[in-house]
Amino acid sequence: MERAMISSASSVLAMLNETHPSLKLQALINLNRFVHQFWPEISASLPILECLYKDEKFNQHLRQLAALLISKVFYYLGELNNSLSYALGAGSLFAVLDESDYFNTLLAKAIDEYASLRWKAIELNEMVVDIDHRLEAIVEQMLEKCISDGKYQQAMGIAIECRRLDKLEEAITKSKDVQKSLSYCINVSHSFINRREYRFEVLRLLVNVYQKLTCPDYLSICQCLMFLDEPQGVASILEKLLRSEDKDDALLALQIAFDLVENEHQAFLMSVRDSLPMTLPVVAVQAAETSTGQRENTVGDVQETSIQLTLQFLYTHDKSGHLILETNEQSVGSWYSQLAIIYANAINHAGTARDAFYKENLSCLKAEQVVAGVLILKVVLYMPLALFMPALARELGTFFVITYVVRVIKHGACLGLGLAFLGTADEYIYDDIKSVLYTAVQLLVKLQASAWANEMLAYAHKTQHAKIIRNSSHSICREEGADTLIERMTRDLDPIIRYGGMYALALAYRGTANSKAIRQLLHFAVSDVSDDVRRTAVLALGFVLYSDPEQTPCVVSLLSQSYNPHVRYGAALAVGISCAGTGLSEAISLLEPLTSDVVDFVRQGALIAMAMVMVQISEASESRVGAFRRQLEKIILDKRADEISKMGAILASGILDAGRRNVTIRLLSKTKHDKVTAVIGLAVFSQSWYWHPLIYFISLAFSPTAFIGLNYDLKFPKFEFMSHAKPSLFEYPKPTSVVTAYSAAKLPTAVLSTSAKAIKSRDKNEAGQKVIAQKAASAATSCNDSGDTMLVDSTAILEKKAEPQAMFEILANPARVLPAQEKYIKMIESGRYVPMKQALSGFVLLKDLHPPYPKRAQEDSSFSVTAIKDECFILITI
Repeated sequence: MERAMISSASSVLAMLNETHPSLKLQALINLNRFVHQFWPEISASLPILECLYKDEKFNQHLRQLAALLISKVFYYLGELNNSLSYALGAGSLFAVLDESDYFNTLLAKAIDEYASLRWKAIELNEMVVDIDHRLEAIVEQMLEKCISDGKYQQAMGIAIECRRLDKLEEAITKSKDVQKSLSYCINVSHSFINRREYRFEVLRLLVNVYQKLTCPDYLSICQCLMFLDEPQGVASILEKLLRSEDKDDALLALQIAFDLVENEHQAFLMSVRDSLPMTLPVVAVQAAETSTGQRENTVGDVQETSIQLTLQFLYTHDKSGHLILETNEQSVGSWYSQLAIIYANAINHAGTARDAFYKENLSCLKAEQVVAGVLILKVVLYMPLALFMPALARELGTFFVITYVVRVIKHGACLGLGLAFLGTADEYIYDDIKSVLYTAVQLLVKLQASAWANEMLAYAHKTQHAKIIRNSSHSICREEGADTLIERMTRDLDPIIRYGGMYALALAYRGTANSKAIRQLLHFAVSDVSDDVRRTAVLALGFVLYSDPEQTPCVVSLLSQSYNPHVRYGAALAVGISCAGTGLSEAISLLEPLTSDVVDFVRQGALIAMAMVMVQISEASESRVGAFRRQLEKIILDKRADEISKMGAILASGILDAGRRNVTIRLLSKTKHDKVTAVIGLAVFSQSWYWHPLIYFISLAFSPTAFIGLNYDLKFPKFEFMSHAKPSLFEYPKPTSVVTAYSAAKLPTAVLSTSAKAIKSRDKNEAGQKVIAQKAASAATSCNDSGDTMLVDSTAILEKKAEPQAMFEILANPARVLPAQEKYIKMIESGRYVPMKQALSGFVLLKDLHPPYPKRAQEDSSFSVTAIKDECFILITI
């Protein structure tokens, strides 16, 4: 029966009513061949087909063929549940070897159904859930096919989705590149596994596979152990490496320590340090270049060393930023704008130890500005109070200064303790701070779920101080473990407690892109009666989505067009937090109209958010960066600009060139760990809405854009590597000049109607004379016998052709390497040094292939870490 001869399936369907089974079988075979063409006709005979399938007197093959036909008809009808049910009844006829849309769709449906049942078992506390053995057989058949065909990543993805860790391990071990497969699984576990407990199960499996390898990847193992919060495992690996007689093992231990420090998990680092033995062997001592072998050499000293080396990099690679921030107070205007300049300069100079601006302008600073700057700069950025004492005494009087300084030091000490012991959950520090000041406790207990959370929430209900309520109510943050407390807070009658609930929800599910958390925040963003709560709910989306920044503009796009300005402000900050340092085109497109919003504080938020997105983004890679810089200059120097927008523009200028163009904003480490300090820094910074000195907390989110290669002595050896990209894509922005005023656009001159004709006639005469002059010049040129000269108009000078740009550049250690540039970094072959890890960014320990070597290190003789510690205003963050 040829397809061209058939115009209807009625004759074949009639054969189903025949009594002989062979005729029914032939009818089913033909109908299965042409079901895609005649499924509307066949659907009318579904009752007959179902009877054939259920009739046990027919042979198994005939019944399976009927089930397959019914499944296909339901597929075309769009009823996938029924289609899958009958496909299971088709037995071996439903084979995963088929590549049709029907089979692919039902296979995906089968995998989803199987995964759903497996997850249901977890929700019911691991109780047994009946799973059709035929469904399980199809999934296992698919997994086996993927593994046999070499589609290991597909097999690993299905195994992770279906909670089949046995098949996951099989796919990893059978893959051609086990290391690559393990890295892939780590990325999948962070990106797609939302449940914390299951993510830990996968990571524990990966650790076991890593440890079974002939040459274990200790760098990856330690990162997994950090996710699992197992400091003892990390300590044992470090001890093993440090006790080895091979000096390269000590170098690897130092690389592990630097990578762990980069994740900024202070409580974990302290636990690792405490788990190490009191003494270490000589090899470790030599590697760390210390005289004793105490346990701090590996973790504690590395943490301090990383701070010193980062400071040295920022000091030596200082590039002038927005000189607009160095204009005098007369050119900027009000006290409000001058105060913003202090904040912006602190951000612009963060970590560079460059204090020239403050020394040169100290005599002009007002007391209010000094008071605002001292409180946070002294604690967060190590600004010495003694420098400002003369100005304070001159403005306020000696007695007031003494009284004020005592109060500031008391407040600053508590806040400093909170920062220094951030995330450690230290009971003794908690009790001491609680007895003095509750506002700093949130930094100590941040991201730690314990009985303290209930105590803080109870205190928030008792106190009448709005700032303390806000600080107390949003210090409760711990993934799924915080759900009960979050529910209490978000249902509270006090809007400030609900406001804190938004932060608790955001920080509990930080970087997870959890759909449940997103739905909750969107619900409060559109339904709460408090503008504070609605604004914070939208803003909180940025913290939940920072691991998937491309999703944020889509989620908040409608909110950015809300009638409520608080919601629009929150949408701007959400994009700024989530997309910080990415230069994401969709984020810039969303923020552009908000920078010209009709409401001043929305414009301020949009300008700050735009700077956060564009930090360390060059004009060559995103053309709108240059336009934004010019927009900031216009707002700052325009005398008629409102103060709220002007403050936003000044702060945006500081953020745009933060760390003198050598830092970016990062909430995730390179190994996908949440940078707890950075997350908290932006969370506190977002509350500068209520208290401007909290602006300085953005510095906690700054991450140096540096490659710092270190040898055995923790010095900078001579080491070069290559960036396979056009230099213009990642070069420093061009220096800006100091502008003291911005001239408004010239308005058109009014023209009277009676003089319009006269002007038109004059223009016509002038145009005619110009044509005559051009013809004369052309004739004179053509008659020139020498040909050595040519008459040309001054506006038509030919520009020189631009020289072709190089497609790569050689970088010398230490070097500025931007996040977007990291994928272009390559090693130069036949080099003397080999990095201890593949990613050439951050701190990289370099193995010398030709030891022993002369101790030659590139050091700046004018730079002294100890001397700068005594004098600098702005040091690396705590």
